This record gives sequence, structure tokens and C-alpha cells, in this order.
Amino acid sequence: MARIDLDLAHSYKPLPTRDADYALLPLAMTFDDGGAYALLGPSGCGKTTMLNIISGLVAPSQGTVRFDGEDVTSRTPQQRNIAQVFQFPVIYDTMTVAENLAFPLRNRRMPAERIGQRVGVVAEMLELTAQLPQRAAGLSADVKQKISLGRGLVRNDVSAVLFDEPLTVIDPHLKWQLRRKLKQIHRELKLTLIYVTHDQVEALTFADQVIVMTHGRAVQTGSADQLFERPQHTFVGHFIGSPGMNFLDAEIQGDRLRIDGVDLQMTADSIAALSRAGRVTLGVRPEYVTVSDSARPGAMSAQVVKAQDIGTHWMVTGKIGERVVRARVSSGAAVPGAGDTVWLGLIGPHTCFYKDDRLLA
Repeated sequence: MARIDLDLAHSYKPLPTRDADYALLPLAMTFDDGGAYALLGPSGCGKTTMLNIISGLVAPSQGTVRFDGEDVTSRTPQQRNIAQVFQFPVIYDTMTVAENLAFPLRNRRMPAERIGQRVGVVAEMLELTAQLPQRAAGLSADVKQKISLGRGLVRNDVSAVLFDEPLTVIDPHLKWQLRRKLKQIHRELKLTLIYVTHDQVEALTFADQVIVMTHGRAVQTGSADQLFERPQHTFVGHFIGSPGMNFLDAEIQGDRLRIDGVDLQMTADSIAALSRAGRVTLGVRPEYVTVSDSARPGAMSAQVVKAQDIGTHWMVTGKIGERVVRARVSSGAAVPGAGDTVWLGLIGPHTCFYKDDRLLA
């Protein structure tokens, strides 16, 4: 395995002049040896471009790629010793499952006995042992993608294993199983894994560290807990969570926080920390918005638009003026109905404040 350091930018245009011309804006990033990482963001944010630059399929237009401190920017994927698993299965239909798994090892002239041992270990991990003698042509797309995953994992001498949305063709009920398997494989083999996805559940359940990207920029790297509790950028607050964070424009006026002309009570320490911020954006997740039928400190009056039964909880949607605010209410608690007036508590230990989309301390 290898420590991977990126210090680069990339544009598919010959003479980029503005941010929108870049697929990847200038970044400096490190993937530690043996770590499990996910690149998370919407389509077109630069995830696959970054992955292909790491693998050597794309050369960055600016900067360098280093493996264990050595500049590999001009090296091919083979020279970098990278294994890559793509969105759709890359296997040989005329070969058996065992032959497909063994192929990368035979290309490296590994002894037959070691090949057999390694194929057996990976097949058992992916629950492919029963299919080893079968030809790949007649197998389902799910099994074929498991073979493709196995081909990426069978070599234990690679610098890193890269996954480009590998579960797209997998049936939803099998995705949890495969994510669990990949996590188990990572713990057992200590491989450096980098996983591209637009699915936050995949990213947060697979990776130790998630890199959230938007418009060619990596806006935050952190654990699932860090991304949920303290989003460093409004995009992270919006993108992580279902639904995402509530945002309201606010203003600090002396020792007061004002939203739509209403003063909200805050602690003296909080107001002191924000005293020079001026106009800010308040962010609070639906999980931390409280709902009550009477006025209380840190709350604003809202009219309920709808209340949805999600099963494990209710999602109450209210309007403060023209602003929509969502609150998660536990099942069994009193749930207001459409048209009711309630008080939504917005201020608490989990409330975040942003200036120019960046989290304020």
C-alpha cells in the first residue's frame, strides 16, 4: 500500500481562465496508507476525474501526484501498481469465476499454489466459492460485479484499490451486504481504498474519511459524525442528511441575533463569538429543531404546512414567513397538523452559523 499525496488542479480546457473552466480546482490532499476513503458529491463535481488522476488514466494539467513521497505524475496505471474497479463489470465471460479472479495474478507470474490460496480467500470473502467453477457468461450482473470487485482485491501488493461507483448495477437489497463485505475486507487486509459515489449512505457506511466535493472543489473531509454535526460548508449541511440542514438568513446586531425582525435568545459566549459577523446564515438540522405549542427562548413562530409519517418518526414542515423549516418529531410525541401554529426551536448546542458559506467558529 502507499500514502498518496495530491497537489494539483485539472482542466479539460487548454487555457482555463475562471473557476468554471476547471474539473478540479487547486487542491492539496493526502490519503494515508491503509485508509478507507470515499469521494462523495453530485454528478459532475470532479470525483471520477480525481480518481482517474490517482490511477494514472488522466494526467493533471497542473501539479503532481506522489506515492510515498515519489513523484508518479507521468507514470502509467501499471507503473503505479493500481487496481481499479469500474461502474460496470470488467470480466472475461469465456473464463470461469476462478480464472477471472486468478487472471491478474497469472499476469504477474505468481506461483500456482499462491494463486489458488489467494483466489480462495477472496472468493470466500465475497461469497463466490460455490461459483468458482462456473463460466462468467451465464451469471447475473450482481455476481459479475462481485467478480470484478474480486479482481480488484485479489492482489495484495497494490498501491491502492480504486472504486468508481461499483454498486450501481447491484440490486438494492444486496448493496448493504457488499458494503459490509468491503468494510470487512478493509479491516482484514489493510488495503488503501478510495471509493467514488454520489450516495451518502454508501460513503458514510463504507469510509473512515469522506471527502465531500462540489463544483470541482473538496469542501470538507471528515468522519460521518463530523460531516453531520459540524458541516464546514453550507453545501455539506445541505447534501448530508435526509433531508439536509435548514438554513435561515440572520443578522447579529450587538448582543442580539435577529431573523425576520425577531430577536432570538443566545448565550453570552455565543453572541460574543459572533459579534463582528454581521449578516450570517443560521444552519440547524431537522433532528435538532424542537417543536412546541408555546413560545420559548430561541424559538420562532411557524405555520405547519404538512406532517409526514416516516415510520420511525414524523417530519413536520413549517413556514417562518416564506422560509421552509423541517423538524423531526419522535413517533408517539404530539404531532401538529397542517395549518397549526407552532414554535420551532432553532437555537441550541448543535446550531451552526455560516459566513460566505463557511462555518464560523
